[in-house]
Amino acid sequence: MLDTQQRAAVPESEERHAAAEPAAAQAAAPTAPPVEERKGCLFALSQPPLMIFLTVVGTLLLLASLHDLLLL
Repeated sequence: MLDTQQRAAVPESEERHAAAEPAAAQAAAPTAPPVEERKGCLFALSQPPLMIFLTVVGTLLLLASLHDLLLL
């Protein structure tokens, strides 16, 4: 399966440096604003214009198949 989670790329040297800092210094440092999460492909399927388009295409396929089965 694909790994779809975004992980922050932090060099190992920075990780070691951050682990060496005392907790009080980390608490006093200003925090960066949270990074916005990426939206997956299921988010696109929940959009109304796409769902309307897929409904129209599905209905046309259903009508064509019923026409072939029942009238031809």
